[in-house]
Amino acid sequence: MKIIWNNALTKSQKGVHLSAVRIRTKERRAQMKEYIQRFVNYYIANFTPKLAECIYTKGYNLEKFKRDSLAGLTVAVISIPLGMALAIASGVEPAQGLYTAIVAGFFIALLGGSRYQIGGPTGAFVIVIFNVMQQFGYQGLAMTMIIAGIVLLIAGYMKLGTYIKYIPYPVITGFTAGIGLLLITTQIKDLLGLKIDNLPAEFLPKWGAYISHFNTISLNSALIAVLSFIVIFYIQYRHPKLPAYLLAVTGATIIVALFGMSIDTIGNKFGGIPHFLPMPKIPDIDLNLALKVMPSGLTIAFLAGIESLLSATVVDGMSGDNHNSNAELIGEGVANIMSVLFMGVPATGAIARTAANFKAKAYSPMSGIMQSVFLLLFMLLLAPVAQYIPLACLSAVLVIIGYNMLGLEKIYKLLQGPTGDRYTLIVTLLLTVLVDLNTAISVGFILASIIFMHRMSREMEIETDDPALVEKKFGGRDFSEILRHRGVISMRISGPLFFGGVSNISKFLKNLNEMPKVLILRMGYVPMVDASGANIIVEFVKKQQKKGIKVIFSNVKKQPRRVLHKAFSEEGIDYHTISTSSTFDNALKMARRYLRNMEEAEGKE
Repeated sequence: MKIIWNNALTKSQKGVHLSAVRIRTKERRAQMKEYIQRFVNYYIANFTPKLAECIYTKGYNLEKFKRDSLAGLTVAVISIPLGMALAIASGVEPAQGLYTAIVAGFFIALLGGSRYQIGGPTGAFVIVIFNVMQQFGYQGLAMTMIIAGIVLLIAGYMKLGTYIKYIPYPVITGFTAGIGLLLITTQIKDLLGLKIDNLPAEFLPKWGAYISHFNTISLNSALIAVLSFIVIFYIQYRHPKLPAYLLAVTGATIIVALFGMSIDTIGNKFGGIPHFLPMPKIPDIDLNLALKVMPSGLTIAFLAGIESLLSATVVDGMSGDNHNSNAELIGEGVANIMSVLFMGVPATGAIARTAANFKAKAYSPMSGIMQSVFLLLFMLLLAPVAQYIPLACLSAVLVIIGYNMLGLEKIYKLLQGPTGDRYTLIVTLLLTVLVDLNTAISVGFILASIIFMHRMSREMEIETDDPALVEKKFGGRDFSEILRHRGVISMRISGPLFFGGVSNISKFLKNLNEMPKVLILRMGYVPMVDASGANIIVEFVKKQQKKGIKVIFSNVKKQPRRVLHKAFSEEGIDYHTISTSSTFDNALKMARRYLRNMEEAEGKE
């Protein structure tokens, strides 16, 4: 800091001034240090990746690294066939599924908030990716992933992860089942080796094309598909610890290679897979294209958030651990953006692979990082073998994944449940299959919200509480005398008072035929009041005051009291001029005192 001294200052004055400057500088530095420390503490408390927590807080050693390495190898064995199969179903090269599992899986483990989360391509994205690829190509998909990644980052830093749990269960079940049904539908052609040049994109026309071209079925493809189903089901039920998908794909590949079967394979359909990751490349940013794919980007962000947090919640229930939902969303956002640089596809936490990771006795997210390492080694060493993998076998794997996504048991339970949940499930499922996923999620969420508000409005009860008045006695007189001769009405409101139930209370208040002198509103069973509910109360009080009716509020809870106070203030009504009491007995005493004062005033007149 440069200081220019005034010649008029004495030596002692210069020393005092210099000391003051130093003190102020020291105070600013201390203040800045305090701000930085607060920010660091806030960031650590809310966004610390689970990997850092496991390594630095709980400690890490060679034994734990061995556990993570074995678990990572186990999950990599599962991810190899799934990554390629999901990529093919999405309309991209099979290698891009492996790129995604390597890159996105690495960053989800590195920055995510779940201890056992395994990231990569999943069945939830297949339909969205396929539609974007058909309309805009990979450049459009890249823009979609960038949008999704940015949205997930914003959601994470705004701490919105805790709110995703409020997505209605029938909506989640509906669109997940719809995606599963669509995934199965997309695999029929390769599963049976049908010869169809132009396969329709829509659900019903696609099945029509399958039926009309059924005579073109390939016996080799059908045989491989049947053998794959048999091997997978047998291993899953008799030897569940073995990698059923990988063994089925390996067996089918050996059969095709040994017998030289005429069948569609990765080699003759896609030319095999590369030996290494591509060089990272930043995609061209096209704002016009970004606007066109914005809905798909938001859908992918929504699906990624839902599936990753659902996966983390499931494995928390298995392990007893607690995930950090905000850090998880941040990890998902970074992973999707980084996946773009390596020609990958959208990624999120995969429930089945995450559960397998936990069952393989993983210790920390390092297992997810090791999965990426082992997948990279597979590409380096075994890429030439992949050209013999038959598409019919991969389609069999995807059909099983789609069937698991259907969740028939969950659907059955919801269909047996309340009517509103049943309708929400059916509408969401049908719109997912017959229209598109964006419409299904929007309509399903709105429908579920309307049904919820309807249920809550039915929970609100309004009734006159005459028995409560009759039971009270004051000064040896039954209070019912006051009710009969002086006009006191006690009215009880139960349930949340919000805009969904405003019409009920408005209708009830309009139908009051009596003109009481005192009206006691008992609100002890009103947990919350929103702006609409407060407005109807304010308007009612204003009308009663004009008629000379005394309104007394009884047992008003904290949230309703705060909202009503604000509403009365905005209307220019002094809240303190409105009688309130903590108990109903006090409200009755207020009513008696008010009536006595009225009698005395009338007597003087």
